[in-house]
Amino acid sequence: MKNETKWSIDPAHSEIAFKTKHLMISNVKGVFREFDATIYTTSNDFSSGKIDFWMNPSSVDTGEKKRDEHLKSADFFNVENHKKITFISDSFEKSGEDNLYNLWGNLTIKGVTNRIKLDVEFGGTMKDPYGNEKAGFTLNGKINRKDWGLNWNAVLDSGGVMVSDEVRIICEVELLKQNSA
Repeated sequence: MKNETKWSIDPAHSEIAFKTKHLMISNVKGVFREFDATIYTTSNDFSSGKIDFWMNPSSVDTGEKKRDEHLKSADFFNVENHKKITFISDSFEKSGEDNLYNLWGNLTIKGVTNRIKLDVEFGGTMKDPYGNEKAGFTLNGKINRKDWGLNWNAVLDSGGVMVSDEVRIICEVELLKQNSA
């Protein structure tokens, strides 16, 4: 068996964000402030990567307190009964170009699990000024929130809806190499 390398997320240099349409005319963006992951690799290009990621849904921050409280309620994340959102990878494969990958895995929200695909751009690795090895990634994807029971909406007089079903996932992640096992 090859040596495994453990990586963790550097929260000071990472952002876990989402964006969805509001009133079907503009986008609202939010972030999660509390998250972490354990990542194991056996190769330098991360194609062997195994990811166990979690975030705290009660750390959601859209910049608007009332909206954040609504997102934490039973209408959406139900944070009283569901303390974590998780993503467990099952495939990380090159998508053709050198630094582009498809990341597949199971996303669990409110106890509902669905397999999703994220597009990943690997930015490379670099040693920081303190001698720590870092790796950078940009991740993007789209999900339908109703697939996880996030069904709340309001129909508008114009016939549209308040919140789009499509949610875009936008993440900037910097990993910190922990050790070799």
